[in-house]
Amino acid sequence: MTKFFRIFPTIWRFRLPVVLAMITALVITACNPAKFKTVAAQVPQMVVASLGEPSTFNPALNESAYSVFGFLYDSLISTNPLTTKLEPSLAESWKVSDNGQRIVINLREGLKWSDGKPLTADDVVFTYNEIYLNPKVPTPTKDALKVGESGQLPKVKKISDRQVEFTVPEPFAPFLQLVGGIEILPAHILQESVRTQDAKGNLKFLTMWTTGTNPQDIVGNGPYVMESYIPSQRVILKRNPYYWRKDAQGKPQPYIERIIYQIIESTDNQLISFRTGKLDSLEVPPEGFSLLKKEEKRSRFQIYNGGPDTGTTFIAFNLNQAKNPKGEHFVDPIKSRWFNKKEFRQAVAYAIDRETMKTNAFRGLGELQNSFVYVKSPYFLPPEKGLKVYNYDPEKAKKLLLGAGFKYNEKNQLLDEDGNRVRFTLLTNAERKARGDMAAQIRQDLGKLGMQVDLQILSFNAYLEKLKISQNWDCYIGGFAGGGIEPHGASNIWRINGASHAFNLGPQPGDPPMIGWKVADWEKQIDQLYVKGALEVDENKRKEYYYEYQRIASEQLPFIHLVERLDLQAVRDRFTGIKYTALGGPFWNLYELKISQ
Repeated sequence: MTKFFRIFPTIWRFRLPVVLAMITALVITACNPAKFKTVAAQVPQMVVASLGEPSTFNPALNESAYSVFGFLYDSLISTNPLTTKLEPSLAESWKVSDNGQRIVINLREGLKWSDGKPLTADDVVFTYNEIYLNPKVPTPTKDALKVGESGQLPKVKKISDRQVEFTVPEPFAPFLQLVGGIEILPAHILQESVRTQDAKGNLKFLTMWTTGTNPQDIVGNGPYVMESYIPSQRVILKRNPYYWRKDAQGKPQPYIERIIYQIIESTDNQLISFRTGKLDSLEVPPEGFSLLKKEEKRSRFQIYNGGPDTGTTFIAFNLNQAKNPKGEHFVDPIKSRWFNKKEFRQAVAYAIDRETMKTNAFRGLGELQNSFVYVKSPYFLPPEKGLKVYNYDPEKAKKLLLGAGFKYNEKNQLLDEDGNRVRFTLLTNAERKARGDMAAQIRQDLGKLGMQVDLQILSFNAYLEKLKISQNWDCYIGGFAGGGIEPHGASNIWRINGASHAFNLGPQPGDPPMIGWKVADWEKQIDQLYVKGALEVDENKRKEYYYEYQRIASEQLPFIHLVERLDLQAVRDRFTGIKYTALGGPFWNLYELKISQ
């Protein structure tokens, strides 16, 4: 996923890649970027080619890695990807005291919302107390803010118009990074919706700022505001005249006046658009690298290689044994018995030829992944310290299955102990070509093991809805973006009640009740390790907690890791000021980038 100009807190989200581009224009006349035209003086403008459209304009409710929020909102504190150090953003300074349990944030003077209204401590307190910490608001951010085994949340109070105090009941290692890194929202716009209910008793906030909202009604504090949105076509953003950043000469930033999200739902078509000069930046797909490398000098662009991406790619089986309110199982009980056997999941892992997947689907431009923790993080557990690795071994896979009670018929088809044919559906999304290639190989590899795998390929938003809303799925190829150095951001995935506990998603606020939801002992162990890891301030002791969680996860395999692509970004030479990093990508400092003529 192309990274922008600010590093968000590492709350992992379902991943949808986006690529960036630039063109100078004022009025859009058609869907084709080649038809952008200027009707007045040219201004610096950037086009963003996205594989999918926004799912919401409400940042608190967003669960997709694709969004425009990086342009619309700043947080109190940001992370510099060059140094990985925390830096002031909306906050000009902060003070940590009481063994790290108290943080006082000092806001910059004169901050304003994009509608010109003052941004004060009241907005910060509202954002936390009435949105992110509100039990009636189902935001995934809340999971990362829970402290200790009891899951207590931070207390937030106003000291003055420019000062806010955050406190927690116990030492909490990621405290500063988390509370400083969340988007601040406008109380004068949203407070009434949080304090009122609709006819069904749900907060009106839950239906605020959908993609059907007039984009010009969305109020932010970041470098851009939305000008218009045409579903399935584009989002247009323009520079926020009230944005707080200025350069050393006092000139307002950002310098790029306008940004356009052009929705191009195919990596192949994005590659064509880049090669024909319609885009200035591209997340390079594996199938396009060798061709683009030959054109690099002639077409005046540079391909940056950040090494393995910070996200994760995997297949996961649905381990949920619960029923919906009608008494219907989310997963066929016969299949559920297979999926909940550790030996079955391990056999699948051994049966997938990841080296061939790396060669064919990724053209060699990837690395085999074995853990949810970013390989460059100090919390990554190397195999020599106990991380279990599943290299291709079909014979071992068969032995595991036979030992778990499975058997083969005369046609070499795999049956369970009751004679049921092992057959299930593998779900994935359509936008990225490599995903389809991976799905086809998995079907072929597991077919050699006697399993019948049916493929279901959906658009990203339909895919996400099936996973999160209906929960009626067998197995899926997925990915989470977020990653980075700090592992606690994945608590929304690994904590038992996390909003993204994808492989065994429990009851969520506002959802219909579940009947008979079960949690395995190993899930409880990982949950406790996440609690202990966040409470421990000694770095060496913290590592041991996250090491142990990875040992358990690599044994139980709720996620079967596949291949993670290399972070390859092609950027035209006319961008100036790029400071590329693997964590931040080429556009993390977009506010200070310029476009040479």
